[in-house]
Order: sequence, then C-alpha cells, then structure tokens
Amino acid sequence: MAVFDKGQVKLRRKETDIHEIIRNVSENYSLQVKSRGGTITMNLEAKQFILEVDSVHITNVMTNLVDNALKYCTRDPEIRISTRNVRQFFEMTIQDNGIGISKQDQKRIFEKFYRVPTGNIHTVKGFGLGLSYVKKIVEEHQGTIEVASHLYEGSTFTIQLPLTLNAEET
Repeated sequence: MAVFDKGQVKLRRKETDIHEIIRNVSENYSLQVKSRGGTITMNLEAKQFILEVDSVHITNVMTNLVDNALKYCTRDPEIRISTRNVRQFFEMTIQDNGIGISKQDQKRIFEKFYRVPTGNIHTVKGFGLGLSYVKKIVEEHQGTIEVASHLYEGSTFTIQLPLTLNAEET
C-alpha cells in the first residue's frame, strides 16, 4: 500500500481471462470451504471476460474478497461468485452468508487500517488493509466497487471493470 500511495506501482496490464482467475481462486478455496461444511459456486454468465488487467493484482482482489467471505462467516459458508456484462462493463459479484456489515461500518470499510469493531473477540487477524487495497486496485483499473450488506445475513461486493480502457490509460 505504501508503494501505491507514493504512485510508484505500474500495473502490468495484459489480456487476461477473468473467468480463469475466478475458477483458480475458487479452486484454491474449495477445500477450506468444504471442510467447514459450505459451498463455493460460480455463475459465470459474462460473454466478454477477456480484459486488459494486471492479473496478479486482480487475483489478489478476488482472493481477498473470498478469504474475507470465509473468515467472517460463523456458519456453513455459502459463497457465490457471478459475472455478467452490463453496458460497457464486466461485472462480478462475490456474495456470502457471513456476519454482514452494519450501514455505519459500510461507509468506512474501504479506508486504510479500518477494521469493523467486533467487541473483545479477536478471532480474525489483520491490519485493515485488505479492502483498501482491493478498492485501490479496482480504481487503478478504472473500475468501481460497491458493497451491499445486512448484519447477520451476509455481504455482496460488486466490482465493475471497463471492457476497454480510456485512451490516456493505454
């Protein structure tokens, strides 16, 4: 994050199959999810899924969101990843049945070092950098990220990435 803050990271964009990244991340987490009695499902409907992205960073984005879905779930985890094309965007959603995020905390979860307070329970380790990194990477790809969540019901993160880059970004 410090390197990003100083503007020293240059994304290495190349044509990448985003569905392949999703399948790989899902496969990497499938054993953990199954061991907790849950499922990870994919509904990859996007017809255009080859994008000019930095595959390492986009993989990290997916990994962070799936990892959070697993970490912040107190029951059998149900993680659903779906894609579709919306206008000139590739859209992916990561939906879970975790503990959810309050409206108040949703406003701050993308801030660096912010962690949702959990009282005296410290079962989830971290520095509060994951979602700020996710947002930074999505924005560096000219995309957007949003969250919809309800306490005790789960969260849905929606990422939209442009199908083509603006001329000044190429």
